[in-house]
Amino acid sequence: MPTYLYWGEDDFAIAQAIEKLQSKVLDPNWLQFNYHRLTGDRAETIIEGLNQALTPVFGMGERLVWLENITICHQKPEAEVLEELERTLKLIPDTSHLLFTTNKKIDGRLNSTRQIKKYAQVKDFSLIPPWKTDLIAAQVRKVAQEIELKLTPKAIALLAESIGNNTRQLWNELEKLKIYLGDADRALDENTVADLVACNTQNSLQLAAAIKNGEADKALGLVTDLINRNEPALKIVATLVGQFRTWTIVKLMEEAGERDNKAIASAAGINNPNRLYFIHQEIQRTTSQQFLSTLPLLLDLEYSLKRGAEALAILQTKIIELCLIFQ
Repeated sequence: MPTYLYWGEDDFAIAQAIEKLQSKVLDPNWLQFNYHRLTGDRAETIIEGLNQALTPVFGMGERLVWLENITICHQKPEAEVLEELERTLKLIPDTSHLLFTTNKKIDGRLNSTRQIKKYAQVKDFSLIPPWKTDLIAAQVRKVAQEIELKLTPKAIALLAESIGNNTRQLWNELEKLKIYLGDADRALDENTVADLVACNTQNSLQLAAAIKNGEADKALGLVTDLINRNEPALKIVATLVGQFRTWTIVKLMEEAGERDNKAIASAAGINNPNRLYFIHQEIQRTTSQQFLSTLPLLLDLEYSLKRGAEALAILQTKIIELCLIFQ
């Protein structure tokens, strides 16, 4: 299909996908005639883009029309835009490609979204939640395979922990490791990775672990470091909420006598049931009541931040309260 819809917060991954599409369909000598990049937040530019997509190719290669930052998948478009979508999408020739992009989640209830999805190749470029470490490790493994870089399992785990869901930094660091390795046919270990990669040793998952262990001093140091590195406060809270939610569900099911790891993993939103072995170890000395007590505090923390509270001060206060639960 010559129509595409790319959406999600991972701007770097979307940019990579667009570059691949451009190199596939465009002749660099005819870009001026066959490549059109338009903003998709106004009715007139959307209609212009749809009309360009119906225009025959000039010269060599194929045509690419890119409507970026579209709003028609988030809010109801004007009637003329919807009519033009319905008319145009089914008529786009095979030599013309129409690309819609947005960094927001699309609304599948809208007629405009349904029309686009009817004809488009839809790709989700959402960031992996920071607490889904198994998926982040899988992403590290996938990118390493793409650039033909061999890594030991411990090196993959260290990269996943250090870089998190930052796709841009992941590619940059892996390409740097590839250059370091040169033509050598061996797998890089965790020691080499630790020496060469700009590892963010203080991250929100470590903060969650410090809170769970009741280590107030360590937790306060971690959150100060995160804020000093301009980590968004709401992103820190989102990671804490996700991690404590996972621990809570697993602990509740564990105390209820559930032994089926697949059932526990499904309830907790864990993709790899094998990860439960480590989670059981992490929560061995805690109770479900402790975890349940954290959730109202985390909700209040999120609410306070959204109401404009000073980030570091409110984080420090709530982290002390959270640590007291586990002491």
